[in-house]
Amino acid sequence: MNALDSLIPAWLNLPDAAEKLGVEVSKVRRLIDEGQLISIRRGDPVVRSVPAELIVDGEIAPHLAGTITVLRDGGFADEEILAWLFTEDETLPGRPIDHLRRGQRGEVRRRAQALAF
Repeated sequence: MNALDSLIPAWLNLPDAAEKLGVEVSKVRRLIDEGQLISIRRGDPVVRSVPAELIVDGEIAPHLAGTITVLRDGGFADEEILAWLFTEDETLPGRPIDHLRRGQRGEVRRRAQALAF
């Protein structure tokens, strides 16, 4: 178990993520390649996995792609992005992913930009 497993309780392999989104697995791979969605290699056997909470009601969480872009542009690796999204921040309050899931982008994006630059 790695540090992300303590932060992120539920993961989806790419076929399961595709099913939740109602698309083909190739589309999920494209979404990951385009930075719309984020995955890491994990598990036994090791497979690309997406945190289940990145998908809300059959859609990618609102404003996730822009937040990923800001953090990647700031030099964050995918594991670091996931750790940041899923770590409790008492000044928000809550986890950045919870705010994005509710469509509340402003404060999350400001914090991401401050971290990245």
